Amino acid sequence: MAFQRSHRLNLLRLVVLLLVALAGIKFLFRDSFTLELHKQVSKDSRFWGDTGDIVQDIIPQSQQVLEVPAAKRMTLKQKQQVPRDVSATEMRLVHLDLKGAAPRVSYLEQVFPLLSQLGANGVLIEYEDMFPFKGELEILRSPYAYSEEDIERIQQLAEQHKLEVVPLVQTFGHVEFILKHEKYQHLREVERFPNSFNPHVPDTLALLKSILSQVIEKHRRSTWIHIGADEVFHLGEGMDSKNWMSQHKGDVGTMYLRHIKEVLGFLTAQYWGLRVLMWDDMLRKISVGALRESGIAKHVSPVLWFYAPDFEAEQIVQFLTKYVESGFEAVWFASAFKGTTGPAQAWTPLSYHLKNHLSWLKVMQAVPRLAPLRLQGVVLTGWQRYDHYSVLCELLPVSIPSLAICLQTLVNGGFTEEAKRKVLDVLGLESVQLEQSTCEGRGAFPGVEIYHMVEQVNGHLKDSILKALEEESAIKGWFSPYHRKRQFGNPRNMESFGSKVLKLHEDWESFVRDLRAQLERIYFPDTVEEWLEENVNPYLDQLRDLVRDYRAIIRLKGRPKAA
Repeated sequence: MAFQRSHRLNLLRLVVLLLVALAGIKFLFRDSFTLELHKQVSKDSRFWGDTGDIVQDIIPQSQQVLEVPAAKRMTLKQKQQVPRDVSATEMRLVHLDLKGAAPRVSYLEQVFPLLSQLGANGVLIEYEDMFPFKGELEILRSPYAYSEEDIERIQQLAEQHKLEVVPLVQTFGHVEFILKHEKYQHLREVERFPNSFNPHVPDTLALLKSILSQVIEKHRRSTWIHIGADEVFHLGEGMDSKNWMSQHKGDVGTMYLRHIKEVLGFLTAQYWGLRVLMWDDMLRKISVGALRESGIAKHVSPVLWFYAPDFEAEQIVQFLTKYVESGFEAVWFASAFKGTTGPAQAWTPLSYHLKNHLSWLKVMQAVPRLAPLRLQGVVLTGWQRYDHYSVLCELLPVSIPSLAICLQTLVNGGFTEEAKRKVLDVLGLESVQLEQSTCEGRGAFPGVEIYHMVEQVNGHLKDSILKALEEESAIKGWFSPYHRKRQFGNPRNMESFGSKVLKLHEDWESFVRDLRAQLERIYFPDTVEEWLEENVNPYLDQLRDLVRDYRAIIRLKGRPKAA
């Protein structure tokens, strides 16, 4: 009996052992199958990497770590939402540059579903003065800044249409909207220029912490933040910077990295799990040794930007190779769908921006040979101003065909027949003429009325008015500036061109009233006034002045000229 019990016990142990072994084999095969599925997520996955590891606490080498008390750190980590896993997603962010022509939220309600339909899965929002800063920072707000409710609504819309929201906060250069205020002028690198921060004044980092905190607090859903840091003009020219470089035997590059490390130190200490992006142009001039020594590669991903239509892939590969050697594990690319062909550009050149994206596709094909470097995503930039002080570039409704073409080019690996059909179907167009930068058909995209009306302004307003003023012989002969200044004219000759000029003026004034009404549906009053003053009034005012003088002088019935 004892032998039988022992035999049964051994059999039972054998059965349990077999079950455990089977479970282990099943687990291993499940992981293998999941990995294969992950590899098949996208036909282009060889060009794209995952979003990288969660950022850990940074330890700046040139300064003491910003420590957070254990109790406070726990509270912060509990408040911060766990980042969503986007590791299998090809990130395509559409840049919304709100430092000019910021649209009403009601327009974004129409645009966000379009972005998603065309292949975007995120938006990079550069708020600048459109963010509802409060407290000590309230001075930074535009009179037309979004409300806190607007910011929440924007994020709800993005979530509804599966768009990741990435806020962009400039932390070094392009901070004119901050340094233009007398309150912050002492933080300028060069006293007479409002472009860049002085990184040596303690108040600079304190101010940045406040700005970043307010923005991040209103973007708790966001996985990423972009800290800008491009084009830090005049860095090293201020006396504080010159003294620092002299005392520390440093250069502009090490000084730049020191400030970036301070910003990253704050973000990683206060906001666990938040991933960070930055523009790469300032890094291009810094040596591999300095970049490696700084340690920033573990905590930020550079975004390489090139906006030219035709550039060599190898030109970018040189920078990518440098970043691999510097310790960066992941990069982003930045193309442009508008806002890079002139500070006052009103009409978007389609072929120019398509070629830019085709060039970037060639770079993407070169990325696998740079393993283990990963490409995390692409930002399609859409600049609205070159800086805070410049005039407006192309309005967003005018650039939607370009955006659609560029997005579909990235999605399809080229501007294929499939990409063309998708663009025409989604936008409700009949055809697109790339070289002429025109679209045939009424269109069915948000703001299409503005698209067609700006096309009229861009193509006909100036020409029609100049033709009337400069080519009409009766005006040149009997209503010259000399005649108008002295209020001297023959009604008989004036009537020969009067009806034509009055009709032209009436038609354009009616057109502009309709254009204003369409602009007001999408934009705030300051944008409407600025765009009309820059693009309509320089030409229409000439016609208005001519009509004003015509009406005044013809009533005089040919009296002698004024002295």
